[in-house]
Amino acid sequence: MQARNHTRLAHTQDAAARPAGKARGGHSWWHFARHYLEMVVAMAVAMLVLGAVTRGVLAPADVEFSATRHPELASLEMAFDMSVGMAIWMRHRGHGWLSTLEMCGAMFAPALVLFPLLWLGVVAPDSMITLEHLAMLPLMLLVMLRRRSEYGG
Repeated sequence: MQARNHTRLAHTQDAAARPAGKARGGHSWWHFARHYLEMVVAMAVAMLVLGAVTRGVLAPADVEFSATRHPELASLEMAFDMSVGMAIWMRHRGHGWLSTLEMCGAMFAPALVLFPLLWLGVVAPDSMITLEHLAMLPLMLLVMLRRRSEYGG
């Protein structure tokens, strides 16, 4: 009985000594979630900034990537902008090119499924961007889970 209590106390002390959010294996799920959120923010900022730059550059030529009239171009431009922001942030955080390119691939992968559905009339042009975003976020998570140790989870 006393040995069991000693073991329980030792386990409690070990758990108290670990930093908050650390699992037994030493990987932080908080670090994993924080990294995911950081990438989402980097993508959103890049999408807004680069999107504004693209619109500004194309406006004098009277060219517009309208999500309704040119959903493919609008989708690809959005995926590119988000990939640039994410790639910059991932490289800043020390990730290698392979991991960075895999994550960028998750930005373009939804188009492979959605474009044919768009062309067949199954998906409405003005819903493309929303559907892409809905697909990108879980795809990012899957890529991160594939390399869990690299992302801290």
